Amino acid sequence: MSLLSVKELSFLYSKGTPFEHKAVDQVSFEIERGDFIGIIGHTGSGKSTLVQMLNGLLKPTSGSITLDGINIWDKPKEIRKIRFKVGLVFQYPEYQLFEETVEKDIAFGPTNMGLNEAEVKDRVIKAAQFVDLKPNLLQKSPFDLSGGEKRRAAIAGVIAMDPDILILDEPCAGLDPLGRDILLTQIYRYHQERGNTVLLVSHSMEDVASVCDKVLVMNHSRLEMYDTCKEVFSQGDRLASMGLRIPQITAIVDSLIEMGFPLSKGTLTVESAVYEITEYLKKEGRL
Repeated sequence: MSLLSVKELSFLYSKGTPFEHKAVDQVSFEIERGDFIGIIGHTGSGKSTLVQMLNGLLKPTSGSITLDGINIWDKPKEIRKIRFKVGLVFQYPEYQLFEETVEKDIAFGPTNMGLNEAEVKDRVIKAAQFVDLKPNLLQKSPFDLSGGEKRRAAIAGVIAMDPDILILDEPCAGLDPLGRDILLTQIYRYHQERGNTVLLVSHSMEDVASVCDKVLVMNHSRLEMYDTCKEVFSQGDRLASMGLRIPQITAIVDSLIEMGFPLSKGTLTVESAVYEITEYLKKEGRL
């Protein structure tokens, strides 16, 4: 049985008014435990609305979301419990910080789960370690941290709840290249060590290709594609028709293939491209 099953999911904003707008339209897919899935799509495609429904922040207009075999809206008064199991980190999550110290901010979720003081403290320490927040920062005000540190503190607050599914909505938005690489590495390490399911919403094809196993593509409120990174990014023309592009290294390798070089279509990383080109040159006696 899938960890998360989404069937015929739809959501209307301003339903029944002249401003009615369908943000998600008849979307169905399944997610297995331990998946690392990238969610991509043009601005306004329905990505953020979709993940907010998965977390129970928005109630679907129609359709169902089943987590571990249970419809998350079977008991509406207990929807708060779903948010402990499906943790959502919003875009620019540093704006979610509000406590007087970083430690208290990270502890907020576990405390509301009803854990005892020792368990909360343990989770705070482990979550801070996962995002590489130094111990001396825990007693500081979150508003005294740098932009990257604030981002990591906010993510730690969700990780501390140990959700079955961690959803990150544009976690690298606004970060410089170094900060982005550090954060992506930490998210990847979290997934590898915990084995929890991770959904990464991103406009960066490079980010998705570097850490995700599968890609879910939203297009004008509908699910357009859902497959492995290699399969999705090997369809550059189809993605371009949706206003999306493939990773730069994938485009470069595809150009070389068109020129006659025997390389693999859908190459996702620079390392893979370097290896293939090096092997080809060795075979040709040029290296």
